[in-house]
Amino acid sequence: MVFWIVSGALALFVSLTLGLALLRGRVGDQPPAAYDLQVYRDQLKEVDRDTARGVIGAEDAERIRAEISRRILAADAQLREGGDTGGQPGRRSGLALATGLAAVIAGGAVLIYMQLGAPGYPDLPLKTRLAESDAARAERLTQAEAEARVPPATVTPDASEDFLRLMEQLRATIAERPGDLRGLTLLARNEAALGNYGAARDAQARIIDIKGEDASASDYAYLAELMISSAGGYVSREAEQALRAALERDPRNGPARYYMGVYMMQVDRPDAAFRTWDTLLRESPPNAPWVAPIRERIEEVAWRAGETDYELPPAPEAAPETAPVAPTTPGPTAEDMQAAGEMSAEDRQQMVRGMVQGLSDRLATEGGTAAEWARLIRALGVLGDTDQASAIWAEAQGIFAENAEAMALLREAAQSAGVAE
Repeated sequence: MVFWIVSGALALFVSLTLGLALLRGRVGDQPPAAYDLQVYRDQLKEVDRDTARGVIGAEDAERIRAEISRRILAADAQLREGGDTGGQPGRRSGLALATGLAAVIAGGAVLIYMQLGAPGYPDLPLKTRLAESDAARAERLTQAEAEARVPPATVTPDASEDFLRLMEQLRATIAERPGDLRGLTLLARNEAALGNYGAARDAQARIIDIKGEDASASDYAYLAELMISSAGGYVSREAEQALRAALERDPRNGPARYYMGVYMMQVDRPDAAFRTWDTLLRESPPNAPWVAPIRERIEEVAWRAGETDYELPPAPEAAPETAPVAPTTPGPTAEDMQAAGEMSAEDRQQMVRGMVQGLSDRLATEGGTAAEWARLIRALGVLGDTDQASAIWAEAQGIFAENAEAMALLREAAQSAGVAE
């Protein structure tokens, strides 16, 4: 209410000031013709002075006097006729104009505020904002509550039938051997790749329970990432705890710092989110997976944090991607190959081939990063399929021929697979 009173008073003051100016018109009681006569008389005196000083000649002075005299006669005639009242508008027209102007100022201001402002939004001093942020933290949903609000996924996993069948075998194996760290690592990664974030989260939580004090910052950061993905981007109480556990073990952990910025935005602390993201952005390599989403949002975050003169750092040229923090498509990494060692020889071979085929099909149809092509070449080398590895290596050279760093990464993979010198 105070806002509307102050705004109304300001609009009234401005309207009255402009209205009085319109009603008052010009200063003085004489019409404009009288002022013109005075000016012309002063000009005649100035011509006489210039002539006496020799500034202008006699002929020029006579011609100027004639022109000024003509203007004096016209102004005097106008004054004698009384047709010029000074050009001052009538009080009725001036009052109408002032009233209309006041309505435009007041009404226009209200309309603009209704469109761009926040009607009814209370004043939020710093102490109040911090208190509300603390309340928002205390009232965060649990992981179960957050996941209950997310609609069930309806997208069919982009994976081959063989891969899905082998995933069922892996799940059965883990059910029989729940303490198998390598199997759980493989399960968590590939459940996430299939979009089964809840199952991946459960597997990652079991990994941390088994490791106990030996659980790393990356373990906790990945758990938080899976929780947030499972909750549709919401950072729950448990996800926050996992992020803080990761940062306690490694304050420079990139994924944990990124998601902590997301959390700070969700609890209405854009100032803390901006500091976190700005520092992370400046310290991260250009191909880090969190750089792109930060660059998309940090200017808005800076504005909300009061950093009105913030300039986004120029984007450096990205280097070829290395292995991503968490794979988003089925495909074997070196850890996958090692974790598969806990399975039977037949199951292990089938699973690895299924993942290799899935990655090969996706790269053939959709393309991918240099790191993914290198992963496929290495996997084919492990399987002993050197002919296919050589063909993939040749195809990758055609795609990344102009990227020296990507070629170095691919050549290293080809050498590891035994298809390049």
